[in-house]
Amino acid sequence: MTPLDRIIRERIALDGPMRVSDFMQICLLHPEHGYYVKNPAFGVQGDFITAPEISQMFGELLGLCLAQAWMDQGAPEVFHLLELGPGRGTLMSDILRATRSVPGLHRAADITLLEASDTMQKRQQHTLSGYQVKWISSLDELAEKPIFVVANEFFDALPIRQYVRVGDVWHERLIGAQDNQLCFGLSPVAQTADYLQTRLDDTQHGDIVEVSEATQSVIGQLSEHIQTHGGYALIIDYGDWTSKGDTLQAVVDHQYSNVLHSLGDADLTAHVDFEQIATACHCAVSKMCTQQDLLERLGISHRTQTLVSSAANEAQKNDVISAYRRLTHEEEMGTLFKAISLFPQNGPCPTGFEA
Repeated sequence: MTPLDRIIRERIALDGPMRVSDFMQICLLHPEHGYYVKNPAFGVQGDFITAPEISQMFGELLGLCLAQAWMDQGAPEVFHLLELGPGRGTLMSDILRATRSVPGLHRAADITLLEASDTMQKRQQHTLSGYQVKWISSLDELAEKPIFVVANEFFDALPIRQYVRVGDVWHERLIGAQDNQLCFGLSPVAQTADYLQTRLDDTQHGDIVEVSEATQSVIGQLSEHIQTHGGYALIIDYGDWTSKGDTLQAVVDHQYSNVLHSLGDADLTAHVDFEQIATACHCAVSKMCTQQDLLERLGISHRTQTLVSSAANEAQKNDVISAYRRLTHEEEMGTLFKAISLFPQNGPCPTGFEA
């Protein structure tokens, strides 16, 4: 039993069964025992590998996409270059390297990272040691100027609530304890939002629908800022247009685990519902596309050929080709991961996306 397991059991004993969203929040961000507080998380030594860790091509292409959006909006003289949940700082490092030759961009960019973990901030500071970086813990800290945002595998870690359809009513899925074991159960009839009532049309008895109020809140703030002050948000994550089914998962050492085990030692995520992102927007939003389509539109095939032709040996060539396949192939990340962008109403739709 982990220390966090004991803490959660004590809370359940005191307050009763807890929501899945509260469970995720504690497991990931407890100030002493939370997963993101004490684990390296990313890369071969961590529990999962994100796209920026696979290949520099990912960050380079997204960086040029952000730069084009900045120029399309008149190249504002000062703006936040913001990353949400920046991991080890690899993606931002690649973005900055790819855009250093764009006239005026680095001079105008206020490099800003939204990061709640002091441990991760130290890693990011090391990776980005050549740049002046500011960290924020809340979007409320943003100044009233344009924001150009990248969020890669950020929303999948935000807390979700789960609802189970029983007949024609919804019950919230809760976590309690029985026979000295954590277990799932159901609340009495849940007081549901209008959104769940609309889901009666495409669900049946026993189906689970996931709702992320945290995602809706973040998107609401970002989109309102973009609409008011200008900017752009590029969001990439795994999921689909509409939530259906139990997608909550735990990963330990690159292997899936029971979500009620290894508390604080496992990464907890859920598939992102892109429809909830789109409907929470106060600005324009593009059509959702696959990561494969986005990267191909941004030129990853050409970039791969360039790197292969300049590779020093066969091993380097194979590494580049392997990375390209992992990022784009439908049996890898290519179609599991989706992308969407936010931009001002009546503004130009960003490169790589369709309005």
